[in-house]
Amino acid sequence: MTTASVRRPLRGTRILSLALNLPGPAALMRLRAMGARCLKVEPPAPKGGAADAPGDPMAQYSPAAYAALHEGIPRRQLDLKSERGQAALHRELARCDLLLTSFRPSALAKLGLDWKALQRRHPALSLVSIVGGTGPLAERPGHDLTYLAEAGLVPGLDLPATLFADMGGALLASEAVLGAVLAYKSSGKASCRQVALSGATAWLALPRDWGLTLPGGWVGGAHAGYRVYPCKDGRVAVAALEPHFAAALCAAAGLPASDMRAPATHEALAGFLASRTRRQLERLASERDLPLHTLPSAAR
Repeated sequence: MTTASVRRPLRGTRILSLALNLPGPAALMRLRAMGARCLKVEPPAPKGGAADAPGDPMAQYSPAAYAALHEGIPRRQLDLKSERGQAALHRELARCDLLLTSFRPSALAKLGLDWKALQRRHPALSLVSIVGGTGPLAERPGHDLTYLAEAGLVPGLDLPATLFADMGGALLASEAVLGAVLAYKSSGKASCRQVALSGATAWLALPRDWGLTLPGGWVGGAHAGYRVYPCKDGRVAVAALEPHFAAALCAAAGLPASDMRAPATHEALAGFLASRTRRQLERLASERDLPLHTLPSAAR
């Protein structure tokens, strides 16, 4: 096995994507990085826009994100509701190993791109379909925020810091593509795999479900060495979770080996960190091999 094949395991695999917005393009970006030859097919540009404007809504939300997601990936605009567009699409599919989609199952069926129809026309073509939920819930509308809310990952009124469901779904989709390609190489049979964004959020929520990140959990605030504290000119994220890191943190603060769940330990460490500047703490982290990262004060 060559170094190139290890670094680019999808080298020679041809993928066509119809997936819009973020999860599909993010997955395609990863697949290209793994060596796949990728083609993105988009709907025609919205009415009123330039004729060559992208048909993916992401280009309207964030042109910069759209450009980064599609760097090095050729794109075609096809009207899949027309006979001409359908013919062009199937010519491309005849040269591909896998189709990536993000339509609801009913929409795929209307376009003649459901699994049974694809099997009849392109028996060697695998399908990875990104949907919102599993079973009947695949037809329910939703986006990143609703899937996170369903999984209990939106505790207050603030929006999440990033699009966890979409990016987690992209990882699961790229994993599903790898699985389909490996299965074809071993069996010679194409396969259909479905990736649910609600499943991605359920996976991300597992630490919370296990109690790890709940307020009384080991990484939910109960462990004094795993918290965000105020410091003299900002904040410090401390992740001294393992016993040797916790002991080193206590030693740096002038504390004896302590019960990291004890209120007194929390109070002593808070006082120590509040008395130091970010620069002092960064130097301390370097000298004592401590896992911490300083931050500016929280915006108000």
